[in-house]
Amino acid sequence: MAGSSTNEGRIGLLNGFAAYGMWGLVPLFWPLLKPAGSVEILAHRMVWSLVFVAAALLFVRRWAWAGELLRQPRRLGLVVIAAAVITVNWGVYIWAVNSGHVVEASLGYFINPLVTIAIGVLLLKERLRPVQWAAVGVGAAAVLVLTIGYGRPPWISLCLAFSFAIYGLVKKKVNLGGVESLTAETAVQFLPALVYLLWLSGRGDSTFAAEGTGHALLLASTGVVTALPLVCFGAAAIRVPLSTLGLLQYLAPVFQFLLGVLYFGEEMPVERWAGFALVWLALALLTADAWRAARRARRPLDVTAADLPARVRAEAPATAPTAAAPTAAPSGADPVRP
Repeated sequence: MAGSSTNEGRIGLLNGFAAYGMWGLVPLFWPLLKPAGSVEILAHRMVWSLVFVAAALLFVRRWAWAGELLRQPRRLGLVVIAAAVITVNWGVYIWAVNSGHVVEASLGYFINPLVTIAIGVLLLKERLRPVQWAAVGVGAAAVLVLTIGYGRPPWISLCLAFSFAIYGLVKKKVNLGGVESLTAETAVQFLPALVYLLWLSGRGDSTFAAEGTGHALLLASTGVVTALPLVCFGAAAIRVPLSTLGLLQYLAPVFQFLLGVLYFGEEMPVERWAGFALVWLALALLTADAWRAARRARRPLDVTAADLPARVRAEAPATAPTAAAPTAAPSGADPVRP
């Protein structure tokens, strides 16, 4: 059993690295789709993502959730909201990468945890620990420094961070699995995207058939690029602790940041380095606080006989119980893609 558990953990870690690695390297993919514009790429992503995930669900025969969703108008409305918000997120990200703003796009996913906390306070009336307040304050200072550095607010970063934070909040309310959620959202996106592509083709502005077979295949592969990391994330989420996933999530923006600086050669003047340093400090505070809270939550479960007061040990029964106490099952993770 121990060997099997270790093997499952390794599989989970490999899938986690694969998911966040693919998300981190995706800036290398979008420029390959030029001369297609950002909106055309976005529309193809919507259409082909539905084709890919629908085929996958047909193969595994997992469609019972669809009937239940259609009978629940409130959840269906939330799916529509999620589809609209992720459309904004995808569109801004594709445009940012293909317009030479990879570093600023990566910043959006660095500050996303801070925005999520802020939304929790403002909308859900959550209470923060002092270290979390400090992290949010440092993050706000970072945005101010970056605004000075860019000569404008980092609107690409803020748009990506807020849209993804709202998307995560709505997905929690919908409570669907990762692949099922993507299927429902792309089903909402499919018809408007298809109509746009047909309109573009009718005007003679579509690049799908005009740029050769290779270009058409690359546009069609946007469905795989969207869904495959999500499948890997789902495999990781059920095998590794949430604390581990929380650390792995930083791989994607780190890879994106390094690509922006080292591969795409984007400028990083001193004031931008200062802003990013403040963001990383805020994330370090959040991570340390989360680990401390997790250890404190586990501590009561790790009490041994030697930790008990002498009076309690003396009054304890001499014989151990014949049946072990039931242990709590680990809670599942709700996959949310970045």
